[in-house]
Amino acid sequence: MQSEKPNHTKPLVSLENVKKSHLSQNQYTISLLNDALQIGMLTDKEVYNIQNQLMLILKDLIGRYTQGESSSVSSDTAESIFASILYAIDAYTFQFDDPKKAITYLKTVKVRRVYEKGVGLVRQCFKETEQLYKEINNNKLDVAVEAYNVSIEESVPVFLRKYDIIFDAHNTMASIDYPLAVDDMSIQGVFYLKQYLTRLKMETELCHLFNQEDLQKILINYGKICRFDYRIELFNIFRLTFNNAVFSILSGGNANQLIISANQYKQLYLLFTETNDSQIHSIIHKAIDQLDYDLNINEPKMKNYLKHCGADLIQTIINAVNHDKLQTLIIMEKELKPKSIVTTFKASDRMSDNHFRLLIEKVMGYDKITDKVEIIRKNFHSLYDYIDMLNADCLLAIEYEALFSTFGDIELAILAKKVFYEELRNETVDLSSALVKEKEVEMEWQMQFIKFITNMDTERKITIEKYIYDIDYEESIFTKQSQ
Repeated sequence: MQSEKPNHTKPLVSLENVKKSHLSQNQYTISLLNDALQIGMLTDKEVYNIQNQLMLILKDLIGRYTQGESSSVSSDTAESIFASILYAIDAYTFQFDDPKKAITYLKTVKVRRVYEKGVGLVRQCFKETEQLYKEINNNKLDVAVEAYNVSIEESVPVFLRKYDIIFDAHNTMASIDYPLAVDDMSIQGVFYLKQYLTRLKMETELCHLFNQEDLQKILINYGKICRFDYRIELFNIFRLTFNNAVFSILSGGNANQLIISANQYKQLYLLFTETNDSQIHSIIHKAIDQLDYDLNINEPKMKNYLKHCGADLIQTIINAVNHDKLQTLIIMEKELKPKSIVTTFKASDRMSDNHFRLLIEKVMGYDKITDKVEIIRKNFHSLYDYIDMLNADCLLAIEYEALFSTFGDIELAILAKKVFYEELRNETVDLSSALVKEKEVEMEWQMQFIKFITNMDTERKITIEKYIYDIDYEESIFTKQSQ
């Protein structure tokens, strides 16, 4: 560890300025030692002694890592093990409210003892995190949001299964995609996961206070308003729920009501557009206090979490008013369509993985285009299977046109929603425009689909465009036959 270059006229850090909040949490002990050296609480000799003790711990752990077969490892492995050692020591030294007491402790207690106590804290945190996960997994929301479900069902279990307290404690090895309403990603390892799950538990508990059918409705309406498939997008469910509950209170509804009517939206629009920023601050804080009271929220951590989310909501409202985007913030109830559009794509007909593989092999075994198209049309009925089949590259470039020619306008519109997904989020799609023809895609079938669409006559393109906007993602992915 290198100390800062000394300044003999004025110390870079004074004794009074050694504060916990000023130190790097991810390199807490290192920051602590650097500051202690600068203010004279530690001498060069004492820091050198601490460094030597750290190296002895590293030497022992490398022996354990190689199971005694070698005293050396790659530099990357050595750096990772050393970071794991510091993570455990940080866990212990961070407990001291006063950093100066932590410095004194490091001076007077052997570093190995500090490390062992730190490992104990990391181990205890891991056990608490496992328990948190069990509680969340048993109480998770019944929603079709992919990131939420995958994070709970797959990503967190991967972390818990692979986490290495001794050799890789600092590593947050799971790819957790689901975003929290309020997150602190500066924390690492199991302490981050515990914080993540603690907050996810609070968010889930609040969402469970509302009617779950209403919760499902605002997710669907959110997708309609933002013109995307809410199942595959990254967004926070709790934030939508919290926002609409606050909006309900402000428009004369109950705190446990999530559905915002057209009349309520008009009230909210007038309220936010006719008040200044200071007034918006006041009415949101009052609404959150009312929410706490009506939903009987008394737990301090939850109340503080809602206040934090309220501060974010205030700024979001102000920005939405300034950019005329309130309609994307206030999730209003959408009218239900009388019936679903008839299509040959049906979710209930999705085939097993084994059946799918056998059919793909069969398709690739045929020489004639007509035979390939016939087996596809006879056996594939789910949109999922069609997309998987197209992604499997089982057709040659010239064969896609023959397959697409057998689709009706509705089926082509559904595929168009897939191919032009990003464009449809922000604007309308003109199938006759040069931008459509020039769109860059990754898959061969997408390239051939664009070619097929652009070669159509204008009248049919207009018909398909109309279906693109008439079909919701709710229908295009889980399609139902009209009754």
